[in-house]
Amino acid sequence: QVQLGESGGGLVQAGGSLRLSCAASGRTFKWFAMGWFRRPPGKEREFLATISWNGGLTHYGDSVKGRFTISRDIGKNTVYLQMNSLKPEDTAVYYCAAVESAGVVADSTEYDYWGQGTQVTVSS
Repeated sequence: QVQLGESGGGLVQAGGSLRLSCAASGRTFKWFAMGWFRRPPGKEREFLATISWNGGLTHYGDSVKGRFTISRDIGKNTVYLQMNSLKPEDTAVYYCAAVESAGVVADSTEYDYWGQGTQVTVSS
């Protein structure tokens, strides 16, 4: 089992930045691909970013490409999402997820473990 816990959400003005963290515990974190997703109010869950087990591969959703950066610290069992140039439409609950994989995984249905989410609200 892998337990995931997100932190770093909050209220920020448009144009601002936030860094989300996702701490993992349980099984060895090293061999897991990690992903970030979000669910805006009243909308479907959206893929944001994914990173391979060693950080060598990343992939981003079109809506955040160039603004968000995913990274991971294997020693700290933590994955991060740096979010810059935030917009009101970025308001959502943000989730991290994990799956055993050698590559990157963008399909949310392939993930086995999910955190409980952290709220991000961007004011205009």
